[in-house]
Amino acid sequence: MSEAVIETLRAGYAAFNRGDWDALFEIGPRDFELETTDRVTNPGTYRGRENARRFLEDLFEPFEEVVAEPEQFLENGDFILVLVRVRSRPSGSSGVVDNRIAHLWTVQDGALVRMQIFAERSEALEAAGIAEHDVAT
Repeated sequence: MSEAVIETLRAGYAAFNRGDWDALFEIGPRDFELETTDRVTNPGTYRGRENARRFLEDLFEPFEEVVAEPEQFLENGDFILVLVRVRSRPSGSSGVVDNRIAHLWTVQDGALVRMQIFAERSEALEAAGIAEHDVAT
């Protein structure tokens, strides 16, 4: 898989962290698909950029700050698994919630067409067909 796709993902995470939703959703096609973990409000599959954007805006609305830091990119065929550390601070709070999750991206013809969010990294590794020993510690 091309290093260009990983650079596109890096740019997408940077756009998310800046709150630049327009730049974030330009990295995928109009029919982009987002599948969430069951652990979020309104879990499900969101088809199309606008539906995915609305879901994410609603999900993060209660937070004053959310930072998604990609820790590792792992490739397997048409998949790129991104191990992500998400730190969020609810509005009006000084406390920070720190989660280590995973995003499984599907690439078709060089385009990022789908993202699955996993609360458990082990489930994401299995879905991507990547062995745990391939993960840097």
